[in-house]
Order: sequence, then C-alpha cells, then structure tokens
Amino acid sequence: MTTPDSAPAVALEPKTKLNGKILKTTLAGALVDIGQSLPGVIHISQLSDKAVNKVEDVVQEGQEVVVWVKRVRKDRVELTMIEPLAYDWKELKPEMIVKGKVVRLESYGAFVDFGAERPGLIHVSELTHGYVKTAGEVLKEGEEVEAKVLDVDRRKRQIRLSVKALQAEVIEEATRPEREEHRGKGRRKGKKEEESYEMETSVSNEPEYTAMQIAWQQALDKAQSRKKLHRKSLKSNSEEHEHLLNSTLEKRVPTGG
Repeated sequence: MTTPDSAPAVALEPKTKLNGKILKTTLAGALVDIGQSLPGVIHISQLSDKAVNKVEDVVQEGQEVVVWVKRVRKDRVELTMIEPLAYDWKELKPEMIVKGKVVRLESYGAFVDFGAERPGLIHVSELTHGYVKTAGEVLKEGEEVEAKVLDVDRRKRQIRLSVKALQAEVIEEATRPEREEHRGKGRRKGKKEEESYEMETSVSNEPEYTAMQIAWQQALDKAQSRKKLHRKSLKSNSEEHEHLLNSTLEKRVPTGG
C-alpha cells in the first residue's frame, strides 16, 4: 500500500501531510528531505503563521518537521509548516456535510469551527425541529456536531449551516411507511374536497344582483301589479254598467204598439 511518505511526488495532492527533515537553511527558507524523488522547499513565509525574521529562529538543520504539500512543481515540492484549512472557500458548496466543534454560542445561533477560514453559523431556527428560544437549549460549547452547508457567501465571508436539514432526512425516511399506508385515504379525501370545490364554484358562478337592480325589479313588479288591478277594475266596472243597461232595457215600458 502506498503511503504519503513513499508516494511519487507527482501523485502528491495539496494538503497532503508529510514528515520531513531539514537539510539546509537559507535566507529565503529551508530545503527539506520528504522521502520523495523531488526535494521539498519551505519558503520563510510558510514556516509559521506569525512573522518570521530569520529562518533559524524556527528550524535548524537536521530537525524533524511536519509539513503539508502546497504545490508540486516539475523541479520541487513546495511545502508549508502552517496547517492548511480543511476547506478553502472554493471548496465549500451547498449540500456538503461537515463535522466541527461548537466554538461560540449566541441567543440567535451557534458558531461551528469545521476547518474553514471562518466558523459557520447554525441559526437557532436550523438547530432542530420545533421551537427553540436560544442555541444553548440544544448545544453547548465544545460539542461536536454534524451539519449541512446551506449557503456560502464568499464576498461577505459567511457560511450558513443546518443541523435540522440532516434531521429532516431521517424523519422523512421514518415516516414514509406511514404515508404509504394513508395514501389511499388521502386520495379519497382529496376527491371529496375537489367535488366540494366544484360545487362551490358552480354556485358562485350564478349572477349576483346589486341593490339597485333589486330595487328596480321590485318597482317593475309593483307597476305590473297595479296595471293588472286597474285592468281588472275597468273590466268589473264595464260588466256592471252593461248589467245595469240590460236591466233598464228589460224594465222599460213599451210606447205605442
């Protein structure tokens, strides 16, 4: 099995951790034996995350050191003694699953160091299902957590994480059989609701009259009713006059014969 120390230099990946020995120091850095076909080189800026004025203040010839691969060139392997980040900004993507440690708690959420340049924030609403008032109700400082990356804003240097997103996946799997069992009932209920909706729609499609239209219609009805009564009254008077005339003619005494 190939190990990092015995692997060919061309096969080394950035961030590969190696053990080496300082062969020589210079004003610009140090030459390191890393057991590869190509020599390892550490620039003075990569000896420490603090300012270094002189190489010998940090390393000496023959000293055993732990280094990480920065870049593989044709003639050398560029190294660093500064432990690289687990995730560079360009490597962070939404939906990634990361593991880290809670480094700070606030009422609005928890900050988690998972090896990126900055800790990620788990907002209180992304800690778990259900209502949570403060992050301290769910997590404590130093606790190891696993979370999903929701969003990465490189310009603002912000990383949003969620623990709830992982819990949602577990709950979904657990409740799937129950959903399958009640799927038929749900369909029947849906059909009834659809029929009810259609009935409501058909009723709502009937014409609606305004108050003015209703009043106008009532006035027309009253006018028609008066006309009918007037016609009936005229007919009755006419019949009465005709009856009187007939009676008068019948009782009339004939003159001359």
